[in-house]
Amino acid sequence: MTVLSWTEPETDTTRTASWRALGGGRPPRRVFVADDRTSAREAYRHACEGTALLWRGDHRGARQLLSALGRRVDRALPPADGFHEHRRNRAHRARILGMLLVVLDADYGLDLRRAPDVRRACTEAYGPAPGTPGVVPLRELLGVLGAHEWRRTGVPVAALDGARIHPHYGVFAPVRGEYVDLVRDAELPRGAVGGVAFDLGTGTGVLAAVLARRGVGRVVATDAGPRALVCARDNVDRLGLADRIEVSDAGLWPAGGRASLVVCNPPWLPARPTSPLEEGVYDPDSRMLHGFLDGLAGRLDPGGEGWLILSDLAELLGLRDRDLLTDAFAAAGLSVTERLDIRPRHPRSRDRTDPLHAARAAETTSLWRLVPTGEAPMRT
Repeated sequence: MTVLSWTEPETDTTRTASWRALGGGRPPRRVFVADDRTSAREAYRHACEGTALLWRGDHRGARQLLSALGRRVDRALPPADGFHEHRRNRAHRARILGMLLVVLDADYGLDLRRAPDVRRACTEAYGPAPGTPGVVPLRELLGVLGAHEWRRTGVPVAALDGARIHPHYGVFAPVRGEYVDLVRDAELPRGAVGGVAFDLGTGTGVLAAVLARRGVGRVVATDAGPRALVCARDNVDRLGLADRIEVSDAGLWPAGGRASLVVCNPPWLPARPTSPLEEGVYDPDSRMLHGFLDGLAGRLDPGGEGWLILSDLAELLGLRDRDLLTDAFAAAGLSVTERLDIRPRHPRSRDRTDPLHAARAAETTSLWRLVPTGEAPMRT
């Protein structure tokens, strides 16, 4: 683990702490101690030069400085022309804002004036307190606190009759209800009611819960992410569905067996994530998508179906061609029997200040019903 060192200006002594950031950014090489006397202009200059600012002032002052840095970065960034420039701008912004650091004590205490108690939130995100001090970007810590609130209060899901799903830090939250509604409303294949279904890449477990509530006898929900597995099990227990949903760490496909229904909602954009928190959004080279398609025909019961839930945002952004998707179906020995579409309802689709607004406003999310080529679908 990387250790950061800095000099305390009041005592001219050197202090050290471990770099504990989860966001994937590199630890800074130089550290400058900042407090409420540090101006936004000075902080921005240090950050642009690659020097991090270790905050020693008031907690609210730190948040105000972070906001001021964000405004300065936004003014300096050129307008984004397309998805890749937008990502570069976001990465640059994240790098600059990630230069404002705070120290967490050995028990995750935050020793700043007017600071909230962050110990429980940090334990949820980072694991048990390590017993030694650590340094994290303030921006990440605020995200940890926000995730703790979501985990505490939960997200109401209309497809579960308003029951709440409690996302954990680093697990994609079901705040976009369109794709969940597609799984709620699609006609089930024959054999699914009372039978077996697979939910591949379950995340919070929300789709597995919808299937169980619809009468599927047993759902095997898989994921490769340790955080997602813990989160899904927590939600399954909260919803009282542990007797019908098995959360498995098998990766993508369960170790064996077949199912009447296989559901997969892979990350929608075929690009490389730059941090662990982006893994729910970006699927490098569409690996999860192709893993689902290539394995599907051999894991379906006779008359069974695979449901692929996928947005066309990648196509609208020029990241994937529709023909590449349909060619992948054919190469996997699959045919489309029906496609169910739904338009976005989330606020970003209406945000005209978003550089990707045109694509988000035109986006359609689809549920592709897939069967082995030559087989007719059998539905309830």
